[in-house]
Amino acid sequence: MYYPLEEKAILLREEDDVAVAKQKLEAGTVLVHQGKELCVLQEVPPGHKVALRDIEEGASVRKYGQVIGFAARRIRAGDWVHTHNLAVGQLEQEALRNKQALIEHRNSLLSRECGAEARAEEPYPPEQRRTFLGFVRPNGRVGTRNYVAVVSTVNCSAGAVRAIAQRLKDEALGRFPNVDGVFAATHKGGCGTAAGGTDHRILQRVLAGFIEHPNVAAAMLVGLGCEVNGAAALCKSAGLAPVGSFECPGEVVVLNIQECGGVQKTIERGLKEGVKLLEYADGFKRTPAPASGLVVATNCGGSDAYSGITANPALGMAGDELVRHGGTWVLGETTEIYGAEHLLVRRAASREVAEKLLDLIEWWKRYTSALGAEIDNNPSPGNKEGGITTIYEKSLGAVTKGGSTPLMAVYDYAERIRRSGLCFMDTPGFDPVSVTGMVAGGCNVVAFTTGRGSCLGFKPAPCIKIASNTPLYEAMKDDMDVDAGVILSGVSMRDVALYIFEEILAVASGKRTKSELQDLGEEEFAPWVVGPVL
Repeated sequence: MYYPLEEKAILLREEDDVAVAKQKLEAGTVLVHQGKELCVLQEVPPGHKVALRDIEEGASVRKYGQVIGFAARRIRAGDWVHTHNLAVGQLEQEALRNKQALIEHRNSLLSRECGAEARAEEPYPPEQRRTFLGFVRPNGRVGTRNYVAVVSTVNCSAGAVRAIAQRLKDEALGRFPNVDGVFAATHKGGCGTAAGGTDHRILQRVLAGFIEHPNVAAAMLVGLGCEVNGAAALCKSAGLAPVGSFECPGEVVVLNIQECGGVQKTIERGLKEGVKLLEYADGFKRTPAPASGLVVATNCGGSDAYSGITANPALGMAGDELVRHGGTWVLGETTEIYGAEHLLVRRAASREVAEKLLDLIEWWKRYTSALGAEIDNNPSPGNKEGGITTIYEKSLGAVTKGGSTPLMAVYDYAERIRRSGLCFMDTPGFDPVSVTGMVAGGCNVVAFTTGRGSCLGFKPAPCIKIASNTPLYEAMKDDMDVDAGVILSGVSMRDVALYIFEEILAVASGKRTKSELQDLGEEEFAPWVVGPVL
């Protein structure tokens, strides 16, 4: 059968060597493009690539107009292109053979590319900027939810923390209609680590970020009493005001199991203090706030080949819209921009921003190498089943979540985000760890794309899940909030982007996401552990 190429496949750029199948392509199908016929030589699954021309072994293969890998053997026009004939190789293998060459390559990239595409659309005038209904905090930050947090300093107090949170939910929460919930932030760390070391500092940033989060009206910190990550040191490092009994706004209730006389006494104290926190939190009500108060974390998990064609670029376009309204858009997952970092360097607002981004890439190369791993082995089995072959291909699709505005700042993991516009945070690619860092940095909404079907929720920030394809959306309607797969059926990217933007405003104003309707999002709290456990 003969079909126009655009009916059965997607050609992203005319210079690309491959097209992406919209549906399964049977062997023998003939695709016609610009008067030329292409016979499909093997079955090509949906989302996978078909070669548009002959490609010699070792030659580069392009998609998105960029190199996604190198032919592991000769590829014929019409061949299915995937892991059996496409390999990562090294994009700059000759330039990176020694340290001096690496320095020269980096300097060349900075001088040639830095800021070359750092152009922003004009922001909307103040009278045209959108608002949402949020919780304005005493410090001026704006929450999209109104939670009370119960936080463990160490895993040793996790059981008590969960018991306190559950009893508050069961016995008290119903009396406070303006409070969205109580959540327990527990983790596996807090001791067995070097005091003041990297892991200790990261954990302190994460816990302080959740305690001070705009979606958290009040918080309780529960420790054992002898841990490395003690409550007193944590509060001192973060400038928090620890108290044994809540009286004034800004105070953090601190309970230590050893001082309280055991777990049960701690739980009873926690219940008593927790009711005070709920009473305080209930005093907050939603009021109109400017969209500039929104800080949106973007993440992709369980990606497929459609993610980089539908959900991710549509989300990025929604981000451009939010930035024009004065908001903040956060890109992360450093391991999943590898091979596409030059695109962000081109949009860097300054050389300092570009250098920090490249420093992160180099750190990850050293880190993974020291652990006997490779940064370019990132794509998961599910990614590959969905049509993604190499980390370069995955990264080129993932980076489109960042839209097209200038990159204004680069942050360390869980660092407080203080700059509006597009920002980048150094996070791993593992979704719970990545989102934990961005929410700790102050993100009050999460926008999460998926092609295979991730069910991530995240307290205290509502998580909007965007399906890259309609079959996924239809199969998992209880989990997916937006169907970006309609782009494959002819709906414009712009229309889907504006729909996502409106959904962000609605969710920020109180509309519950699919994960919230299922009360998901507590188990995903997972601070990054970089170093050894001692």
